[in-house]
Amino acid sequence: MSRRLGSVLRFGQAPEVRTLAANAMKGTKLLVRTEPELPPGYSWHDYAVLLLHIAAEVEHALMVQYLYAAYSLGGPQVPPKHRDRVRHWQEVVLGIAKEEMGHLITVQNVLRLIGGPLNLDREDYPWGSEFYPFDFTLEPLTKDSLARYIFAEAPAGWDDAEAREIKKRAGASGQTLHRVGELYDRMQKILANPEYVKDADFQAATTTFQASWDEWGRGYMRGARGQSTTTRRQKTPDVIVRPVSTRDEAVEALAAVGKQGEARFFDPDVDEESHFRRFLNIYRDYPEGEWVPTRPVPINPKTELDLDANRVVVSPLKATSRAAAAAAPGVTITHPETSRWAYLFNLRYRMLLVNLSHAYELAGALGQGDALTARGLLINRTFGEMYNVRSLSNILVELPLDTSGSGRVAGPPFEMPYSLDLPATEADRWRLHRDLLESSQHLTAELLREYPQRHTDYLRALEDLDAEALASVRKMIPKS
Repeated sequence: MSRRLGSVLRFGQAPEVRTLAANAMKGTKLLVRTEPELPPGYSWHDYAVLLLHIAAEVEHALMVQYLYAAYSLGGPQVPPKHRDRVRHWQEVVLGIAKEEMGHLITVQNVLRLIGGPLNLDREDYPWGSEFYPFDFTLEPLTKDSLARYIFAEAPAGWDDAEAREIKKRAGASGQTLHRVGELYDRMQKILANPEYVKDADFQAATTTFQASWDEWGRGYMRGARGQSTTTRRQKTPDVIVRPVSTRDEAVEALAAVGKQGEARFFDPDVDEESHFRRFLNIYRDYPEGEWVPTRPVPINPKTELDLDANRVVVSPLKATSRAAAAAAPGVTITHPETSRWAYLFNLRYRMLLVNLSHAYELAGALGQGDALTARGLLINRTFGEMYNVRSLSNILVELPLDTSGSGRVAGPPFEMPYSLDLPATEADRWRLHRDLLESSQHLTAELLREYPQRHTDYLRALEDLDAEALASVRKMIPKS
């Protein structure tokens, strides 16, 4: 699935390009900005929705790439004296990934505010677009991948000797690189201008459908992450989840997201570090060949084989573009047991996205008395799937990739489902949840039956939770 957006994005690029002009009298550099230009065939409102869709896909992609990098860290090959350091890096990168989840949710709120369709997808626009920071790749955390992450999150005007070295390293594979901040700067500029997006396009009544901190911020307060490896308070900021009801709130929310990614220095008021600074700290501390901090996980793991029949089968996963496939072909998980865990991972990842998407279709409180509302049920289950994604990732990075005995291990494939579109009616949406839960029950039972020696406590707990969730879901489906 791909969209022909290249010409649209190129058309809008040139007027937005920043140029640095030398101020001869003061010996400083001034940042010169020009106004964005509307691409042909778009209104300003439609263009704003397009940019927000791209932002959502960028945030989703960064989130899963950072998660994969974090779960690659650790393992028995790390020398004992370095294990606390590696565990700390993992906590830091997992914290950044959680903040990207908040960014994704906040972008959905802005889309809801201006009447645009929500977007939880990823990889669905040209890879050569000016806004995508680098080619999507699930890969272990290395000095090279850190360089790409740093450049993507870098602030405008960062151009010292270290910056040039990191940019050179990030682009060594021939990729075209872009800063995420460029996209957020443009979105803010368009949404802030009432000549571009009209006041009437901001619909305050949508806040009852939007995600809020009270619902989604649980456990992610400042300092709640990255504490197990040190007694010193970590500079970890809040996850940003902002409901928005006005133009100013939408612009401020996008500005906060951009600042959390690219701020160059500590914020003196809250003593926290941006994504850019945290990745840069790891980069400076990362070993240059003396020892290996990551497990032997593959690049772009995938599940595509029917191993019992030894034949290729139709996969219920989203088709990626030919350009993406050419850039990073991926490695198939072929070990029979591991592949089953990978299928279960993909299913739970899909369930997370479906729960999140469905929650945006419902308004109101999380509970009525002691009972959860349908919205409350979906939000609770979304958090449950976050924990399942974490648990299954930790399992996969300890399982063999194949049967060769090479010592290579698997990793979480994060493969997208064939569709994230919800059914049109509420009853059919709950039928979708039923289908996914029943599929999970089938995979869980198969793993318990075929491989009873591995992770049985987790699988039996998952069975119980699925049975409880399925009972709740069936109550939402009309009997006739």
